[in-house]
Amino acid sequence: MGLIKKSNEIAIQRNVKMMVYGQAGMGKTTLALSAPKPLLLDFDNGVKRVNNSHLGEVGIVQITNWQEVVTLLTTEKADLAPFETIVVDTIGKMMDFIIAYRCGGRNPRVQDWGMINSDFKWFVNALSELGKHLIFVAHRDTRKEGDDTVFVPALREKSYNAIVTELDLLGYLEMKNENGVQKRSITFDPTSRNDGKNTCQLDGVMWINNILDQNGQPTAPNDFIQKRIIDKYQNMIQVKENAQAEYNKALAEIKEAVELITDAQGANHFIEHINDYKNLGNSVILYARDLFSAKMKNLKVKYNKETKKYEDAA
Repeated sequence: MGLIKKSNEIAIQRNVKMMVYGQAGMGKTTLALSAPKPLLLDFDNGVKRVNNSHLGEVGIVQITNWQEVVTLLTTEKADLAPFETIVVDTIGKMMDFIIAYRCGGRNPRVQDWGMINSDFKWFVNALSELGKHLIFVAHRDTRKEGDDTVFVPALREKSYNAIVTELDLLGYLEMKNENGVQKRSITFDPTSRNDGKNTCQLDGVMWINNILDQNGQPTAPNDFIQKRIIDKYQNMIQVKENAQAEYNKALAEIKEAVELITDAQGANHFIEHINDYKNLGNSVILYARDLFSAKMKNLKVKYNKETKKYEDAA
């Protein structure tokens, strides 16, 4: 099989890689844990700030050094089987652990960043190969662009682009006014005031309902990311996969139909029905015409321009 693929032949990634960032106290970790079957890699000792009602089925690993992560994803990766999502809290602290692993107690040099960013990419790829969703939690920082201040994830500049490139979604969590009421919202669209990335065609602004009462007791399940983001993405993928299956089925049917043509009668019948596949796009019609033309040459069947029919050779 060749290396060049058509759109209907490529493998579609089903796991989501995303980052949520915002200022302290916004409930970033709780939001990240609203993904399906999460395992929390707690680099920042942040689990103590999460309401216990949101930790019932959550697995937790309190990370103290990067070697623990390497061990988890190599010799102990079977332990990840029960979990569908890996939550990293925070990615800034995780990158500090990678730097310490590679550089010891010194500051990283220019030549160190290639290996540091490679370690991050290895981490992402290892979890993607296991089919896990991956959610990074990040603090908020600012970047000056002329006279404007842009809110961005708190990451070192040397690794920022390498990290964001690996993501499907980058969401900014903040408080906004909705009809006179302050509510949490998240946007994945990049704007003049925040960085973002939205490859899953999510709404521009998504409102996040409060799921705790004044006594800290749950009033609804913590499932925002699962219901509003991952389920929507999975549905979008399913539509694409259904379209691909229909496309591939049509190609197989066309190939079989052309192979069964033995004379002009069969050729005319095929041409009468070729437009039945028009709804699948021009590429299917072109594929059918190419196969058909080659078959006509082999059969020595001729096209009569006056009758607009194929005729067997005399």
